[in-house]
Amino acid sequence: MEENTRENKMGTMPIGKLLANMAGPVMISMLFQALYNIVDSVFVARLSQDAMNAVSLAFPLQTLCIAFAVGTGVGMNALLARSLGEKNMQAVDRAAGTGLFLTLCTAAVFAVLGFSLATPFFRFQTENAQIIAYGRDYVMICIGGSLGLFLQIYGERLLQSTGRTDLSMISQIAGAVCNIVLDPIFIFGLNMGVRGAALATVISQGVSCAWVVSFLMGKKTSLRLKAQNMRIDMKLLAPCIALGLSAFIMQSTESIISVCFNSSLLKYGGDIAVGAMTIITSATQLLSMPVQGLCQGAQPIMSFNFGAGKGDRVKQAFRLQFIICVAYAAAFWAACMLVPQMFASIFSTDPELVRYTAWAMRVYMAGIFSTGFQVSCQKSFVALGQAKISLFMACLRKLILLIPLIFILPLILQDKVFAVFLAEPVSDIIAATVTCSAFFIRFNKILATSQKKA
Repeated sequence: MEENTRENKMGTMPIGKLLANMAGPVMISMLFQALYNIVDSVFVARLSQDAMNAVSLAFPLQTLCIAFAVGTGVGMNALLARSLGEKNMQAVDRAAGTGLFLTLCTAAVFAVLGFSLATPFFRFQTENAQIIAYGRDYVMICIGGSLGLFLQIYGERLLQSTGRTDLSMISQIAGAVCNIVLDPIFIFGLNMGVRGAALATVISQGVSCAWVVSFLMGKKTSLRLKAQNMRIDMKLLAPCIALGLSAFIMQSTESIISVCFNSSLLKYGGDIAVGAMTIITSATQLLSMPVQGLCQGAQPIMSFNFGAGKGDRVKQAFRLQFIICVAYAAAFWAACMLVPQMFASIFSTDPELVRYTAWAMRVYMAGIFSTGFQVSCQKSFVALGQAKISLFMACLRKLILLIPLIFILPLILQDKVFAVFLAEPVSDIIAATVTCSAFFIRFNKILATSQKKA
């Protein structure tokens, strides 16, 4: 009965209502995740400039950790939703178990890396002994205790694939509220500094993880995690990796990009430029997180109906997702252009840093409106099983365009810091143009393959 209800919801409910039910909670949860990270940065910034820069330099390792979890979750999400559309419950159970096994193995590897590579990682980026000490303390706790994060992210993707995005939202909100409460207690009340920020993060992730895992192992879900399914199914491993690879690359390249930005800004602009970049990166999450959340919520809708051969519903879901993404990105771009100092003043009371950040934000965010176009189309490629082209589009903006531009533009333009920040809007606009063009050219052809199967 529950299975038929889910099918009726995914295959027959009006798309607007379905997208609101599916993507609305994910967007809210991702917005809370953004606030979670922003509040963390705000409290750490109150300690000192060195503490804020240490957390900024730690961002690549945290992002890499999240990238592996998201990549596994997104790949399995697409496989699960498609199998549900095809009514193949045996494949659903095998996919869930394979993904869980991969998640646990990856978490174990990162726990080792967190303890062994923290100090060399920071010494590679800076010679400031205080920043190295702060960063080492932060990373050893955050990455070393990342099991909760891995299980939380994977479990939330399983919930999304079955349409239970409301439970995913509860998980994110619970973790965010827990972190907001614990941060000031640990950082200032117990005088733990950056260690307190890291510990609050790990505990909050554990709370979210406990909620998700307990539900998926209980009796109220049709997609239940079972010990007997927790093994590698080689037939599912390759498609899972292929479908999740673009999401992994989009997330993991943030690590490389952060290192490139920080190294170039330290070289040309010093600590104040890195501080500005820290604030801008945090503020950007107010755009990227909700947009990613919307697309994650829409993905199982498109995957299910694609698997069921319902091309018209796939088109409706994409069209609505696309309009919302573009409108939200445009509104965020306007706010950044008009009142950038509003974002900067949340993190710092230093007038010089606020002025510098406001200038840098207008440059860095100049092309941010194109994010809605690019992310919507690239994520839709994943939903439709187009792993190769999705992977290329994920690589295009960051690996092919952005990273080279960070180093090339300062060789061309006289203002070196301006050139580094300018790399972002140039790559944003080019990548969005290419991704949208490719998607709209191929969209109907992709849908035709689903109609033949049906």
